[in-house]
Amino acid sequence: MVFRARVVGFMLLIVGLGAVSGCLENPEKPPRARQERLTVAETLGAQPEAGFARALKPRRFTFPADHGPHPHFKTEWWYYTGNLASERGRRFGYQLTFFRIALQPTPIKRDSAWAAHQIYMAHFAMTDPQTERFIHAERFSRAALNLAGAAADPFRVWLEDWSAIGETATGLPMRLVAGAENVAIDLHLTSVKPPVLQGEQGLSRKSSEPGNASYYYSLTRMPTVGEIRIDNQVFKVAGNSWLDREWSTSALGENQVGWDWFSLQLEDGRDLMYYQLRLRDGRADPLSSGVLVARDGTSQRLLRGDVQIEVLDYWVSPHSQARYPARWRLQVPDRQLDLEITPLLADQELQTTVRYWEGAVAVRGSSRGIPIGGLGYVELTGYAE
Repeated sequence: MVFRARVVGFMLLIVGLGAVSGCLENPEKPPRARQERLTVAETLGAQPEAGFARALKPRRFTFPADHGPHPHFKTEWWYYTGNLASERGRRFGYQLTFFRIALQPTPIKRDSAWAAHQIYMAHFAMTDPQTERFIHAERFSRAALNLAGAAADPFRVWLEDWSAIGETATGLPMRLVAGAENVAIDLHLTSVKPPVLQGEQGLSRKSSEPGNASYYYSLTRMPTVGEIRIDNQVFKVAGNSWLDREWSTSALGENQVGWDWFSLQLEDGRDLMYYQLRLRDGRADPLSSGVLVARDGTSQRLLRGDVQIEVLDYWVSPHSQARYPARWRLQVPDRQLDLEITPLLADQELQTTVRYWEGAVAVRGSSRGIPIGGLGYVELTGYAE
């Protein structure tokens, strides 16, 4: 969900900060009332604002402190995705993402209890392949009056009654709670692997300009149990989740328009993440990158030349008319890994402030000639702009 920036949050996003800041102290004009759409390039562009910290060189990561916020950077996100199944085998995919966007690098003292210098945005989505339903929702709030915020000790990030909370001093297990349109989740996530530092020891460069980078780590395999409520039905579910964490001040270069991000959990216990940054002419940026995580948690960095991606099919959105890739062949020749990736549901496009496609996928293929399967998530940005 990469920078979601995913970067690359990823990725995101996503607020007309000038217009939002104008109503921060007016409770009658909340940020969520905005309807205009922004582009990923606008939100994560390469023009850093003075006073914010930038990701310039590798740093030391400390846990559980780094699960918490990094307010000196302009943008940050907590990106949860997962594939779950009920006791009778009914499959679900979910996404819960929290974004923090700073309005200024140094807080300005104000008398109003509504005053804030941080805006939070959250996306929640549920994929139900059996009924072919994709439900998603978006929220905004200021970091004031306890409406939204994040903390490290104990770990907590929330927007109104949507939250991710560490249940012990280590930050794990984490409990996720969210709901919209008669759909809700209440999930508990542990982790069987240590945090994976993406890029160069956690420094994930997105373009050639110094500072166009994020600090980025992932928890790639988080056993998950809990409940999903759909309409009047409650399903006990279990499966695996994935957490991407990134913070940055600027990311995308002027010639970059978006990315294709893959997070795959294979049946043999390995996990694969790869994001392909796309240039305006359609080519993959040389700084596209990823990681292959072994069952024991050790990892191998994947560079642009290590991964081959072929689009096998396309889907045209009836909502935005955007044409998205809809099936892929992903190969890692050095590891003799050959995978076909297929969405569990074609329409998993989020109609949010930034339009993008993010959805649950199934994986089938081979590893060194032996059949292998898996599940995962794919994020596609920049196609609807």
